Amino acid sequence: MKKNIKYEEAVRELENIVAQMENGQLDIDTLSARLARAQELVEVCKSKLLKTDNEIKKLLDKGSNGGSVSGQEGKFS
Repeated sequence: MKKNIKYEEAVRELENIVAQMENGQLDIDTLSARLARAQELVEVCKSKLLKTDNEIKKLLDKGSNGGSVSGQEGKFS
């Protein structure tokens, strides 16, 4: 599996696998390999989403802890 696959690429590949399964395009020999690949892709997507979520939380925490000057945020003279 590609280590640096982008989230969007992983989702597209997952959608392709699901479509093949739904349309009966996979024979029994190919099915287990494609299912294993789908599981890998789900893990990649989950990992990227969790990483992004944590980064966003850190940024929001940083912004809320140091974003105001002497309580004057959002006030205009």
